[in-house]
Amino acid sequence: QVQLVESGGGLVQPGGSLRLSCAASGSIFSILVMGWYRQAPGKERELVAGITSGGSTNYADSVKGRFTISRDNAKNTVYLQMNSLKPEDTAVYYCNADVLATMTLMRGNYWGQGTQVTVSS
Repeated sequence: QVQLVESGGGLVQPGGSLRLSCAASGSIFSILVMGWYRQAPGKERELVAGITSGGSTNYADSVKGRFTISRDNAKNTVYLQMNSLKPEDTAVYYCNADVLATMTLMRGNYWGQGTQVTVSS
């Protein structure tokens, strides 16, 4: 099994910054893709940013130029640096990972428990 533990959420004023972290642990051979999703009240969960093991990234149009995703493969950890935050960024942010398991090399998709980000004055 694989566990994803997020940290770094909180309350921030518009224009402020936050950095989210997500550490993966468990039966991990390799992590193919890691990403961040978010879900605001009454809305569907949406992709915010993703990063492959090779470092290729993609972003939602709404966060391009403001958010940066990065990862430390040695630590099985992904980060999301969020700058110039807006009230519409308020949501629960979820970490996601596409993982090859040790021993079996079976591919599995896993979610973290979510961390609340609130942007408000």
